[in-house]
Amino acid sequence: MAQAGQIPTVYNPAEVEHKWYRVWQERGYFTPRLDAGRPPFSMVIPPPNVTGSLHLGHALNNTLQDILARWKRMQGYDTLWLPGTDHAGIATQARVEETLAQEGLTRHDLGRERFLERVWEWKRLYGDKIISQLKMLGCSCDWTRERFTMDEGCSAAVREVFVRLYHKGLIYRGDYIINWCPKCHTTISDIEVDHEETTGSLWHIRYPVEGSAESIVVATTRPETMLGDTGVAVHPDDERYRHLVGRWAVLPILGRRIPIFADEYVDRDFGTGAVKVTPAHDPNDFEMGERHGLERVQVIGDDACMTEAAGPYRGMDRYQCRERLVRDLQEQGYLVSVEEHQYALGRCYRCETVIEPLISKQWFVRMKPLAEPAIQVVVDGRTRFVPARFARVYLNWMENIRDWCISRQLWWGHRIPVWYCQDCGQEVCVSADPDACPHCGGSELVQDPDVLDTWFSSALWPFSTMGWPESTPDLQRFYPTSVLVTGRDIIFFWVARMIFSGLEFMHEVPFRDVLIHGLILDALGRKMSKSLGNGIDPLDVIEKYGADTLRFSLITGSTPGNDIRFHWDKVENTRNFANKVWNAARFVMLNLEGFEPGPLPVGELELADRWILSRLQAKITETTSLLEAYDLGEAARTVYDFVWDEFCDWYIELAKGRLYDRQQPARRAVAQAVLHHVLLDLLRLLHPFMPFVTEEIYQHLPGVGESVMVDPWPQARPELVWPAEVEAMQEVIGVIRALRTLRSEFGIAPGSQIAAVVYAHQARGLAALEAGREYVGRLAGLAELVLTGQAPDLPEHALSAHLGEVEVFVPLAGVIDREKQVERLVRDRQRTEAELAKVAAKLQSEAFLAKAPAEVVAKERARQEELRAKWEGISRRLQMLSGK
Repeated sequence: MAQAGQIPTVYNPAEVEHKWYRVWQERGYFTPRLDAGRPPFSMVIPPPNVTGSLHLGHALNNTLQDILARWKRMQGYDTLWLPGTDHAGIATQARVEETLAQEGLTRHDLGRERFLERVWEWKRLYGDKIISQLKMLGCSCDWTRERFTMDEGCSAAVREVFVRLYHKGLIYRGDYIINWCPKCHTTISDIEVDHEETTGSLWHIRYPVEGSAESIVVATTRPETMLGDTGVAVHPDDERYRHLVGRWAVLPILGRRIPIFADEYVDRDFGTGAVKVTPAHDPNDFEMGERHGLERVQVIGDDACMTEAAGPYRGMDRYQCRERLVRDLQEQGYLVSVEEHQYALGRCYRCETVIEPLISKQWFVRMKPLAEPAIQVVVDGRTRFVPARFARVYLNWMENIRDWCISRQLWWGHRIPVWYCQDCGQEVCVSADPDACPHCGGSELVQDPDVLDTWFSSALWPFSTMGWPESTPDLQRFYPTSVLVTGRDIIFFWVARMIFSGLEFMHEVPFRDVLIHGLILDALGRKMSKSLGNGIDPLDVIEKYGADTLRFSLITGSTPGNDIRFHWDKVENTRNFANKVWNAARFVMLNLEGFEPGPLPVGELELADRWILSRLQAKITETTSLLEAYDLGEAARTVYDFVWDEFCDWYIELAKGRLYDRQQPARRAVAQAVLHHVLLDLLRLLHPFMPFVTEEIYQHLPGVGESVMVDPWPQARPELVWPAEVEAMQEVIGVIRALRTLRSEFGIAPGSQIAAVVYAHQARGLAALEAGREYVGRLAGLAELVLTGQAPDLPEHALSAHLGEVEVFVPLAGVIDREKQVERLVRDRQRTEAELAKVAAKLQSEAFLAKAPAEVVAKERARQEELRAKWEGISRRLQMLSGK
């Protein structure tokens, strides 16, 4: 271990972080001991996409997890943080197809088998990128247990789950309206559709009623789908159309006869109260079509172009068709009117292409039977959301859940384990690839070409990664996991599906707690995106400032469930904090000459020692309580405030007198012992948040173990708490602050020695100040200090500060030129009054208030308050100096 005097002057994260991460890994600190004498604590990482690079969302999510993992290890828990990556079906296939396109090839040119070989090759080359980046962040995952959603074990679990659900009747295949992405060429689930508010048009179109001069007018936002209309619906109680129910309308342009019928789904107040019904291109129309036996006519294909059924518009892109059709409707007298309309436009969450509702034969999970127990465990509190408000979000979705479409028209992913017998036409669903049909013995079996939704395998992550369906030691010890840390944006995608999967196959919830964090926004409160150009690469932050700075800047100020704004100022401030910790530790170590580690000399402690030790116990208790409540941001702030405000700014300064006094070695040794003790506990408290700098400092300290990472978490010691001394020290600090403020406000040179009189109204306060006389004199720069319990006789001119039951006075004679100070303050007050008048005039202007943006008005009001406070401060100082 390095000697104290060898600690570098400046902390260099680049030299330290890789070194200590390698040491931690080599020593096996990240791997649980499977020690039955220790309570288990476990988490599974939300698996990042194998295509991904670390972004700020990953950095926040994994910093939160790492804080919990490191803290629990130090508390003595047998801790497993299980890592891995997701195969990310659509994203990975798209990435490889882009590579092929550069070679002038498509996946169809290669065929399925060769294409999958290319994807696995791509995964081997690039798939570990994000893992190495997580290590740079300091993530203490057990990498010996790293998993991949398409590794052999996870794939076997996926097949087993599918087969069991299939034979239980909870997986079925059927025609249904699905969300089709024309660019990704696959189905996507309802929650993978991003809906954005859009200003579009609402076209009113006249449909003639057969055998009469009447017409019925319908309103639509998608006129091109009218080519697939097979009915017109009205509400059964709508008097306007009751006489038309049971008759036929004629579809404009194509001339097809379509029935007019009544259905309670129709909203009488939307548009004209009559709606066109296109069962092949709208989920609600599909349901109406099922109820009324309507034909399904598909006029838009998988490529978003019009089909043969679109008649004269066949082959056109859907938007080209819209433009041409609207023109034709107008020319032929069918277009009644067009109005502006706000509506939600669905886009693919991957590529932002407008999705197309199409009828398709797909595989579904029947959700109601699975959702009911998953609702109950949250209602009963067996799984708890933090913050609790997200339980309501979860329950609302689960109570209104639709069947889950799990098939995807991709090649990369878990292929659906269903084969179709070409001899007898039966379906075969088994875990292992079959050689023959179990129904007829035939060998002509063709496997379903589709793969499973990526979230199907992710839903099994808490137990598939621990060896299910086998009953492994890991499952027995670490399932259910202790907590899941995840973003609020995937409660539906992932959290809900893990809960019902865990209950179905493990008969137990997958995690006890769900800690929800918000999104990271830019400084203006906007989501980070390529289009805005406001993204921040966390690796750039790590390279410039170090991982500890990135971690701590993300965590401080964060609260569960709420979004966080990223500010570079905060990163700079955190870097300054890391340097503050380093410099404080360096000061301590450079002043430990002759120090021998051992028990604290409790009987020899002075006022400042008892104060800092008492405050340390309070902060240990507070930090631990905040961590237990998952308020990690507030826990970090608590440690920050103690390190900066109490240890660095006060105790180190208070201890310097004894450290530099070689004439009193016993007092010096006590200060050394307290500094060493407090610094060591601070490193332990800070380690989960800033692991690298704390380890580097720890290794330079005398009398420590092999690593701060495996040191015990500090526990508050009641015998090191002295409430009376804490109160006394607060009196002393208050007086020092008051004297420093008077020096600053009245321009008294920092190096000049002044006299002060402190009047304590109560005996208790006087005793406290007597105990801290040395601290006040030295830290306030006093040549003379008078402490009194009687109202003092003061010279005509003296500065003063009132601190409740304590008053502080500084006689002015020989300290400042009073007349010059008065002149300066008068000028300052006049300037401030002039600025105040300008701001007041602006805020009284009706034109300004009407035209200026709200933030500009708010800024002016804040400026007004700031100037008022400044004016009051100047006036107070003038009153002291001149009585004016």
